[in-house]
Amino acid sequence: MNDPRPRTGPPRPRARTATKDDLRRRLRIAPQRWRELNDFLVDPANAVLGRVVELVERFGGPDEINRKHAAARKLPNLLRRLEDEKSPYRAELDWLAARKAERAFVPLAEHRARVLGTPAARPKTARRSAVTLEISALQFFPWLVAEARRAIERRELMPGRYIRVRCMKEQAADRGDLPAVVAAVQILGASCVETLDTKGTDGSNVHLGGPATITGYFGGVGQPNDHALAWAEEFLHYYTEYGVSQALNVNAGTILVAYLLYKLGVDATFKISVFMGNDNPYSVLWTLLAARLFARPDGSTPLAGFNFANSVNNETVRQASAVRRALGLEKAVRFEHHIVETWKSIVVQPYDRLDELLELAADVPNISAKHEGGVPAVERELEHPSDILDYFLPKAEIERLGLMPALERNYLEKHAAVNRTADALTRAGIALVAAAVHGGG
Repeated sequence: MNDPRPRTGPPRPRARTATKDDLRRRLRIAPQRWRELNDFLVDPANAVLGRVVELVERFGGPDEINRKHAAARKLPNLLRRLEDEKSPYRAELDWLAARKAERAFVPLAEHRARVLGTPAARPKTARRSAVTLEISALQFFPWLVAEARRAIERRELMPGRYIRVRCMKEQAADRGDLPAVVAAVQILGASCVETLDTKGTDGSNVHLGGPATITGYFGGVGQPNDHALAWAEEFLHYYTEYGVSQALNVNAGTILVAYLLYKLGVDATFKISVFMGNDNPYSVLWTLLAARLFARPDGSTPLAGFNFANSVNNETVRQASAVRRALGLEKAVRFEHHIVETWKSIVVQPYDRLDELLELAADVPNISAKHEGGVPAVERELEHPSDILDYFLPKAEIERLGLMPALERNYLEKHAAVNRTADALTRAGIALVAAAVHGGG
């Protein structure tokens, strides 16, 4: 029952409506939380992170790991390894090095002059805004040689970045395919990313199989239980034994493990796959927050880049670019954006984002144009159009089916798509990053 007596004393102050600034201040992370996190990270009783430390120690510690990597990656050592294996690819590397020495690859200035029909002019955009030409997936070393021969003959550009998705154990056992590619991209002056075998679709989830259980993979390809550490161990093996510098990452757990390896002193880097699902500004913020949080004291991070999901639009990329810049990661972390995709098994076709790239590249720096398929108008006419599922065919099965010529053709159509993009960027006055054999400019 309400009290009818009049109130005495001063009136109660009315609650003040929170302003936008008030609300934003609520997002601040209290120093106590940072202390709690640091205490957890260095706690000797922290068995989860302790296992990562133990793994690094088992490989000899950060300095020894990095020393072995540097030695394994040196070009003379890779060539000697191929000689010892009597690899047929050894002679192809000599051919590639000779073409580089004689400057057989088209210079960027000549490429611009051909595209523009005038003496080469400098791009309108600064070098910081240059778009990296990227191709996926380079499955077999002979394809790289075929691509180089074509590029020389037709005065085309070689990509500045290569993605591989072939089974690691298979390529390591295939007449020197793995060290041959590690050597070749160094000769060309390009970067390369390998996809490790412990990537979640390797039987690590005993309850999942093929297409009949595909919904079990929704939410990201998993690496359950001990597979995050198995991924790290596999990475350290190829890092120290073959000089593989960078690996693909598809899982939140292995991403964290990769940050921890780098924080501990191992210089290995990684990129995040399209399958991780960075498709909105908040997922991008989460990804970049972790990169900043686990950076070394000098600010460096092992995150070399990440793919956006195919559904991302230009406005989201611009917002992501603002986040990346605010966190001081604009130079360190590349945005990798699919321009074309394999014709089958991945997206609704035709998928062609070239026009969007031209608009985006004018104001978003450090972005790469990834070519996973050929030009759609060409793909639809192929007897065997590109198919993402072909990446997972063992070489023996490819040869049994007689598919190798068709798959090499698919790869060369991706190369043609790379050069279509290069020409379009040049006409738009946008700088590009091709393999270093094409020179600067």
